[in-house]
Amino acid sequence: MPARDVFLATLVVAIWGLNFVAIKLGVQEVPPLFLTGLRFLFAAIPLVFFVKKPATNLRSIIAYGLCLGAIQFGLLFFAIKLGMSASLSSVAMQLQAFFTIGIAFVVLKEVPKPWQIVGAIIAFLGIAIMGSEQAANAQLVPFTMLIIGALFWGISNIIAKKAGQIDMFSFVIWTSLVPPIPLFAMSWLVEDQTAILNTFTNPTLIGTGAIIFLAYPATIFGFGIWNQLLKKHPASLVAPFSLLVPIFGILSGFLILGETMSPLAIIGGAVIFAGLLLNVFGGRIFARRANKST
Repeated sequence: MPARDVFLATLVVAIWGLNFVAIKLGVQEVPPLFLTGLRFLFAAIPLVFFVKKPATNLRSIIAYGLCLGAIQFGLLFFAIKLGMSASLSSVAMQLQAFFTIGIAFVVLKEVPKPWQIVGAIIAFLGIAIMGSEQAANAQLVPFTMLIIGALFWGISNIIAKKAGQIDMFSFVIWTSLVPPIPLFAMSWLVEDQTAILNTFTNPTLIGTGAIIFLAYPATIFGFGIWNQLLKKHPASLVAPFSLLVPIFGILSGFLILGETMSPLAIIGGAVIFAGLLLNVFGGRIFARRANKST
């Protein structure tokens, strides 16, 4: 991967690390499903009136919008509202890298390398360690929501890759039209309607700032660049860059929110990170060993 693309991938995951702090702050001011809907509404409008529709089928646009926006982010926002920390959420969501590789194998016939399979096993062991603690702390439901959300992030990565050689910024903007409809409907049914109305009648600086950050740097720029990289490179090469998200997520959670992680959560996170590292650098390690032995 060229140095420019490495830089862009790193910048995107840094923004996504801060994204978890923005979500944590945002759901304290705005109901989570409604906040998710606003994120994508403002990501789509007004840009959709100035950006040409991407040259792909409507099914891909709707599928991506539902999987990424309505399901993945809806589950993530709700899980954080239920008490999951920004730090732990940033770690758990990165299972999307392995879900992406697995789905790419089934759908795109991209065969994972042996070290990627071992890395996935190690990472899921880390999730089991974390999950045991969340079950003991009665946080298993929101933790499970994060895992399901990571699965749908993986699905959305493959949808974007299968959309073809298209303008990915246009794709992100137009797919952002899809999530607000089901999210607003669900929010009105299950969330506090007074709190929803207060978002407009008594907007707060934190709530407004969270919406702006989530809509533009995290969504338009972040997913536009991410999908462009997925279009240019194999999913198994791009997706693992997300291993940097927990670093930025944990650091920003500590510096901005004062969050800490329990010893067991740290162990589980370290195991997940080890699996991600093997997934990214395993090829180079084995190649060097092979060269030394010859």
